[in-house]
Amino acid sequence: MIFKCPGQDDRKVQAETLKCAKCGYKVEIFSDEIKVKCPKCKELVCKERLPSCVDWCKAARECIGEERWRQLKGGNNG
Repeated sequence: MIFKCPGQDDRKVQAETLKCAKCGYKVEIFSDEIKVKCPKCKELVCKERLPSCVDWCKAARECIGEERWRQLKGGNNG
């Protein structure tokens, strides 16, 4: 049996918009990406920090356990 994270479902990927630092174009980037090329000027647009499944996955708490989840979320977040 192959274990797969319950949150690893491509249908649950979320999009956000970042502004290209070079040209100002609004670039769409998905929760499972850390960088994309701006379609307008081809500059590399990166997230400020590496994404973690803890940030976006509804199953993260179940996967890594309550104590570790709270540590990574920065305290007593619910």
